[in-house]
This record gives sequence, structure tokens and C-alpha cells, in this order.
Amino acid sequence: MNSELQRIIDASRSPGWSIGEGQAGQIMATFETGDIGMPWVVIAAKRGKGMKVSLYAPGDDVTVEGEEIGEIAGNPREQGRQLREILEGVKSEKSL
Repeated sequence: MNSELQRIIDASRSPGWSIGEGQAGQIMATFETGDIGMPWVVIAAKRGKGMKVSLYAPGDDVTVEGEEIGEIAGNPREQGRQLREILEGVKSEKSL
């Protein structure tokens, strides 16, 4: 695993979210809904010097473009903190 991605993942840990490396250097976070195999999914993918953050509702196809909900930039710790804030925002907004 890319050490920079691991540092972002470590800094982004948030209660209820499972976070790890997705495809092609992406970061994928999932939050279970209670329906097995139907989680909320957040994916952070490289864009320029930072990462674009997208949201997928349960049942959405994560291989296509999701709903863009933010962007993270800066050093890995800053990106992790920003991603954690986004995840906490999704959790609050969606009443998870």
C-alpha cells in the first residue's frame, strides 16, 4: 500500500466507517446500513494535487461517477482530517 495513502487513511478514521485502499490508489470508506452488501460508500480519488471525494448511496454502482461532495488537499494528515470531516458530515446529514 502507498504510504501516503495509508497516512491519509489513518488520519481519517471515524466511528462507524470502514476505511481502506480501493482500486487504483483510491480511498474507499463504507458505512453499513443494516442491509448486508448495501453500504453508503465514499470514494476519494486523485485529482490534481489533491483528491476528489464522491458519495454513493446504498445500491449505487461505484464503478461510475458518484455525487461529488468535496475535495481534500494538503499534506496526508490534513487530507485525512478533511476526509474525516466529510465522513462525519455524511453520517450526520444521512442520519447514519
